[in-house]
Amino acid sequence: MEGKARPPATPAEARAAMDGLIATSLVAQHAIAQRLGLNVTDLTCMGHVLGAASAPLTAGELAQRANVTTGAVTGVVNRLESAGFVERRADPADRRRVRIVARDTANRRLYEVYEPFYARLADLFADYSPDEIAVLGDWLTRAGGLMTTYLEELREQGDA
Repeated sequence: MEGKARPPATPAEARAAMDGLIATSLVAQHAIAQRLGLNVTDLTCMGHVLGAASAPLTAGELAQRANVTTGAVTGVVNRLESAGFVERRADPADRRRVRIVARDTANRRLYEVYEPFYARLADLFADYSPDEIAVLGDWLTRAGGLMTTYLEELREQGDA
């Protein structure tokens, strides 16, 4: 598929569009979390748990990724466990440590809420050529890396 003609945009206009997307995404995450009976921090942590499925996270690792204290993450894991999303499992390498693992039903429950939006994204991607999608993927990956680095800098400064 050939790429379509796109309206011109300056970096400032693209950044403003990204800021709008981020703001809308934050509001949407609140609505999605509420639909699932969670809060946004719980939903964020659930995303990290699912993303680490092949190497389940410890509570400390989850706290680091979500930028919350280990005490706060204990409450998060308790709520996720009570809601049936995760379970604690002993670490096979160190039985004193526990890993946070998504329950089999967690993916299905999240899929039910996210899939209508993901279907719309698939339709949107269909409007782009493979080369354009490659650029989008590259840009999003690199921008995410920049945000991760910046967040780490903020944490080191004690401001985040």
